[in-house]
Amino acid sequence: MSDATDYSVGFEPAERLARDRETLRRRFWIKFKKVVARLPFAEELLAAYYCAFDKETPRHVQVALLGAIAYFVVPFDFMPDVLPILGFTDDAAVLATAIRMVASNITPDHHAAARAVLARLAADKNADGENIG
Repeated sequence: MSDATDYSVGFEPAERLARDRETLRRRFWIKFKKVVARLPFAEELLAAYYCAFDKETPRHVQVALLGAIAYFVVPFDFMPDVLPILGFTDDAAVLATAIRMVASNITPDHHAAARAVLARLAADKNADGENIG
């Protein structure tokens, strides 16, 4: 009896999305801005994003990170993101695994870019709050 188990079941949408970089970029930012306040791993996700799209990053590293980012972007996954706290655990696990595999390629510049975006988003949020009140 042969083991014909398909371990990629459920990942097909993420795999397709990872191949379409422009759509992935657009959908990443839409989702990221919606959920950033609930993401304990926001800086790591952004650093991985910048590494994945860095032309200096080796191709195999880009592929690993693009797959993890695509899994984050796909609206349906093993643990729905709308569930408080638990919703992002599978996304975090996939991302953490990808980052561990390629950690030496995520540079201080990628982390600095991630921190700059998070600071800008926080400043924008504070400015919006001041205008509302």
